[in-house]
Amino acid sequence: MQRLFSTFANGWPGVGLLLQRILTAIILVRFGTVQPTDTSAFTSMLPHSVGTCAGILLLVGLWTPVVGTLIAGIELWIAFTQPGDPWMAIIVATLGGTAAMIGPGAWSIDARLFGRKHIDT
Repeated sequence: MQRLFSTFANGWPGVGLLLQRILTAIILVRFGTVQPTDTSAFTSMLPHSVGTCAGILLLVGLWTPVVGTLIAGIELWIAFTQPGDPWMAIIVATLGGTAAMIGPGAWSIDARLFGRKHIDT
């Protein structure tokens, strides 16, 4: 499982990854709760609902490579299928893709579950 992750960055790079995860999750939850209320069609609500759930998982840093890839795919789907300005969806897709490529950082559930363990003898 550890092969899915790059190093779990600590220090300032870890703080940067934490801030990126927080920002992406806030945007996903905000658009996932506000956008579906504008329309009643289930097909337009589904990607936003999946994005909201993925944003919550990204916030806590659980299954980051899988969730980041899912966010990138969902947001690109939203950008190309939904009317309106696609740029916010493209930006969030980029943030999700970079989170999938870089990894969750030291302050995440992934780091606790799958990070290197110190064995004391």
